[in-house]
Amino acid sequence: MRILLFTGKGGVGKTTLAAATAARLARAGRKALVISTDPAHSLGDALDAPLSGEPAEVYPGLFAAHLDSRALLEGAWGELRGHLRTVLAGAGVDEMVADELTWLPGVEELLALGEVRRLAQTGPWDVIIVDCGPTAETLRLLGLPEAIGGYLERLYPAHRRAVHGLLAGVAGIGGQQGRSGTAGPRTAIRNWDAAADALSRLADQVGALRAMLADHDTTSIRLVLTPERMVAAESRRTMTALALHGLRVDGVVANRVVPRIAPSVRGPAARWVRARHAEQQEVLSELAALWGTGRHAKANARAVRAVPYTAAEPIGVQALAEVADLLYGQDEPLAGASVPPLLSVRRTKGDGTSVDSEFELALRLPGLDRSAPLELTRIDDDLAVTVAGVRRLVALPSVLSRCEVLGARFGVDELVVVFRPDSRVWMSR
Repeated sequence: MRILLFTGKGGVGKTTLAAATAARLARAGRKALVISTDPAHSLGDALDAPLSGEPAEVYPGLFAAHLDSRALLEGAWGELRGHLRTVLAGAGVDEMVADELTWLPGVEELLALGEVRRLAQTGPWDVIIVDCGPTAETLRLLGLPEAIGGYLERLYPAHRRAVHGLLAGVAGIGGQQGRSGTAGPRTAIRNWDAAADALSRLADQVGALRAMLADHDTTSIRLVLTPERMVAAESRRTMTALALHGLRVDGVVANRVVPRIAPSVRGPAARWVRARHAEQQEVLSELAALWGTGRHAKANARAVRAVPYTAAEPIGVQALAEVADLLYGQDEPLAGASVPPLLSVRRTKGDGTSVDSEFELALRLPGLDRSAPLELTRIDDDLAVTVAGVRRLVALPSVLSRCEVLGARFGVDELVVVFRPDSRVWMSR
């Protein structure tokens, strides 16, 4: 199973290119599902087919669906909210306040990701193409599993036991709950148990989503843009933010590239086309430079792909397949760029268990703006890294968890954090 997510600034054509990629795969004999998590839901327009929340075959081997966030909210999340409202009401919390307290920001996006995972596990498809919302919504969507997972792990470290024990202590019944003979405490225990069970299931689901997104062999992201300086600048920031979330970007697709025209063509329109073409080529060269360094340069020759500006808007499977032919040529659509590990650790001084050692943790951040604000915070065995307002908790390897941060610097598309042994704990574990 392969999962490929398309995202980009609104209006750059990501829905068209996601649908075109799925059409190409289906025509090659693979079962492909293309689904939209974009609230605008223009996927059906691109495919020229009516879509619903359930996958429907729109062409042999090509299935499509719009995720219905309302239906998802009324399902499993509605059950959890009901359990929590019951518990809060039993504790004397006003009904309206309880309703507000049980609402989780971003839950619709979280449920959409959960539905993608469910379809990947239960469906017959070889590949799932996800048409995500605009960039800002996608960053929130893809960052939710890590953020909510960390929240749940800290708030409910041992869900059922902690909540059950808390209520038993408050109710004053301890181990006598089964012999108390009072319906009130027993009912409250059951309510807490149901809520704790639901929270445990939510934590498990969030953990599975984090694992799905972190599996770079299965899941990757493809950025769609138009080759304009402002759009490219946003895309570079997006690449940095996605890397901070530990997600793999396997390539960039530049849509609506103005073609070169013959020198013999004259007039104002020709001058405009030449100027536009020259500007776009400069932007494409800058984007290609992000992938064209080091030992991965040759493998990444097609990391930035271009789609020419066409006169007619591609509507329907046949027209989308023609766009895919322009995009991929004879290449495999799922073959993205080869990328180095997001995290690497190297020793730069000392050897063995020497307390005079130094280590570097390199966090690869393609598209990094070196002038971006940087903040580093140590939280137990994690390092909180915040770059340009995007925060990620990095679980430190064992050797670095016994070190203290000495400093940090920006390298070429990477953040390098320098560590040295903390003499208080260096030899303690």
